[in-house]
Amino acid sequence: MYRSAARRILPAVCRRAGHFRSKASPVRFSAPIIHPAAFSAAAASENARNHKPNNFEASKISSSSSSSSNEGRKPRVTDRPKAHWQEEQARVLQASLRHVPDYSKNDLLIGWDRLLNFIGQISLGWSDAAMIAGAREVGVSPSIVGSFPRKEAALVEFFMDDCLQRLIDIIDLKEDLTNLIPSNRVAKLVRIRLEMQAPYISKWPQALSIQAQPSNIATSFKQRAMLVDEIWHAAGDESTDIDWYVKRTVLGGIYSTTEIYMLTDTSPDFRDTWAFLDERVREAFDLKRRCKR
Repeated sequence: MYRSAARRILPAVCRRAGHFRSKASPVRFSAPIIHPAAFSAAAASENARNHKPNNFEASKISSSSSSSSNEGRKPRVTDRPKAHWQEEQARVLQASLRHVPDYSKNDLLIGWDRLLNFIGQISLGWSDAAMIAGAREVGVSPSIVGSFPRKEAALVEFFMDDCLQRLIDIIDLKEDLTNLIPSNRVAKLVRIRLEMQAPYISKWPQALSIQAQPSNIATSFKQRAMLVDEIWHAAGDESTDIDWYVKRTVLGGIYSTTEIYMLTDTSPDFRDTWAFLDERVREAFDLKRRCKR
């Protein structure tokens, strides 16, 4: 039924449409022909005027320009480890660090000029209380502590970033490091970094326990990887094969074992720790030379 109805209706419609086309007055329309090349050039210029790159594209552009400008120089892991912290958060965390340590005999390592800044501070450890005290010290509402998802973990991570930034500054300023052989350079940089933890040594086991928590271990691993990579970078390492991973794994182990040894060291000025560190670095470089034979 539907097919027979369609056969009767469609021819009539087609005849009527043809009748209208034949009676309509033709109108000539001429349009300029645009060459494809001209069209693509105009479209490109229009897109360039209207397009606003997002943050990802901007970062790609800046990274490519910086890589081209730094061509010929060895790449660096990071230039500003603390860049991801907001300004107000950084102020609070920086002030909070003064409320973390307790001031034992080992605190004299930081020098009397810096020790004076700590006098009168209460030891609160790596805790929310230290962060609240830091917020009050800089005139910020203690409620800002709620903006840190992992509270005391943020304080430890900020300290790690701050120490890495200070180490980078030391590497950039100390020209005498270039005069040392690689093994001595590595040992010296590890010692400089661990000396930054001396004022917090009695509270550092708490920091290690915070870093070892499942929610924090990924960030802790990343920060330590950045640290050992920066040290190898300063030591002049240019390996691109499996040695790149081996060197960083070995140095990470040396750093961690020396860090643990430091917690139980009661010698003056951590002398036993630095002797332990020098011995481990010497053994690692000796093993490398033996493997190459």
